[in-house]
Amino acid sequence: MSDILNITEIEHFIQNGFIRIDHAFSQEIADEVLDILWKEIPFERSNPTTWTEPVVWLGMYSQPPFVKSLNTAKLHSIYNQLVGKDRWIPCQSVGAFPVRFPTTKQSNDTGKHVDAGFPGNDPNNYFEWRVNIKSKGRALLMLALYSDVSENDAPTVIYEGSHMDIARLLADKGDEGLSFLQIANESDNVPERKKVFATGKAGTVYLCHPFLIHSAQSHKGTVPRFMAQPPLFLKGELNISNANDYSPVEQAIRLALD
Repeated sequence: MSDILNITEIEHFIQNGFIRIDHAFSQEIADEVLDILWKEIPFERSNPTTWTEPVVWLGMYSQPPFVKSLNTAKLHSIYNQLVGKDRWIPCQSVGAFPVRFPTTKQSNDTGKHVDAGFPGNDPNNYFEWRVNIKSKGRALLMLALYSDVSENDAPTVIYEGSHMDIARLLADKGDEGLSFLQIANESDNVPERKKVFATGKAGTVYLCHPFLIHSAQSHKGTVPRFMAQPPLFLKGELNISNANDYSPVEQAIRLALD
């Protein structure tokens, strides 16, 4: 398949840390995913009075609709453009589903953060998972919308250009990098960045630089928001020096460090 992103779109990804892909997968696939997920949720789909918690976290899913959603020909072509051909691992499952509901209760998971790429001393403690300057283990952060998401429906907040701040933060931390918790604590100290809301129709996918700061927010709408935030796994680590050709993910880091 030919390239999907043009030069302007790739430059937007490098400078701002994300690109929005509309119609990345079909409404039919999104509907199939929702039918499966609702069976896992302890609320009645047709009875909003049972939606008593602000967020329900769901686990890993490997059924065909999930795998198909992030392995379309369109997305594969864009992965190649952003990360490099044969440098990423196709998604075999989709996890980290924070399903957000309209309720007066406030959730306690709305802090700014960067998703980690490899385990620390305790692989079972995600707060100790780590990020290093070569983004070991993680090629991209993906925000995949399986329901229509408006600004009222708790869209993820993207902090435009914040991947540059994190690259500079990690620059002298070596292969060990920083833990999820250390970066989260530092995220409030980086420069103020423009907020972009990850809105769109079901089937929209935001492909984000792995260092991009983002956060959740409360739901102010009427319809539950279904969004997954899986990684695109990286084969090995990024090259940020002494390479003949750098991918856009690598170019963004080099630009930040220059």
